[in-house]
Amino acid sequence: MKAAVVTSFDTPPRYADFADPVPAEGELVLDVVAAGLHPRVRSQADGSHYTSPGELPFVPGVDGVGRDDEGTLRYFVLDDTAFGSMAERVAVDARRSIVLPGGTDPVAVAAAMNPAMSSWVSLRSRIDFEPGQSVLILGATGNAGRMAIRSAKLLGASRVVAAGRDAQKLAELTAFGADDTVRFDGTGEASKELAAKASEVDVVIDYVWGEQTPAAMVAIVTARPDRRKPLTWIEVGSVAGLTAELPSAAFRAARLQLVGSGQGSLTPREYLEHLPELAGHISRGAFDVDVRAVPLAEAEQAWADAATERRRIVLVP
Repeated sequence: MKAAVVTSFDTPPRYADFADPVPAEGELVLDVVAAGLHPRVRSQADGSHYTSPGELPFVPGVDGVGRDDEGTLRYFVLDDTAFGSMAERVAVDARRSIVLPGGTDPVAVAAAMNPAMSSWVSLRSRIDFEPGQSVLILGATGNAGRMAIRSAKLLGASRVVAAGRDAQKLAELTAFGADDTVRFDGTGEASKELAAKASEVDVVIDYVWGEQTPAAMVAIVTARPDRRKPLTWIEVGSVAGLTAELPSAAFRAARLQLVGSGQGSLTPREYLEHLPELAGHISRGAFDVDVRAVPLAEAEQAWADAATERRRIVLVP
């Protein structure tokens, strides 16, 4: 079969021949209809993600939409494997797939499920989120951050504050449901504005980490009117840095808890049990999906475009 094949961690995948998948017991072979080129996939392909196979060659891709032998569309999530979703066919554990509603746009689902599930599953499974609580999203201008606004609103958030570095992109976020926005780059003035708008939030969904997270944490905790009010900080991404020097005083001076959410912190079953509901919202257009479909044969060019492309790229065999 044809696939996007990683032969070096220093170069983009290339369209090439790869071995057909051989299903194990309990697996289905699906004809891949669409596979998202997520940031998570790019880091998998360059060897920097903690789940990257580490051995060459391999096919990247962590999820997608495929069609089974009966013609049913399924969304699937793959285990750590050298046989990823960016291929004509893929072997999938049936327990790691869900049947999609009739009329589903497979390209939209392939584009939206991965970035949307980071916030959706975080609020559903990693904390006891309650309708009426307020949410701050750090890194709200990226695809996952924008979708986190919709996730929070759909799950009953009373107020969502969107924070990010890009003023132009921030200005667009009220259309996604943000009640307020704040430009935040970790500097002193930005921290003051963040504190003014988000000091009383109940939950922070953090896609940035790095140096910005400690600055935001100090600003919010310091300005919090009632430090006994619980504040849950969910660490989801690390676009600003893989490490952060967190001030110990922030955890002593307020009822602050830090929770991670990602592959490993939840079982595949915990992820999947919430995805049918999310897929339904995506299918009904509750998430604004800005997507560009690219033929699988153009995978190498798609990789080059991904660094600057605002739309989510989906490869279509």
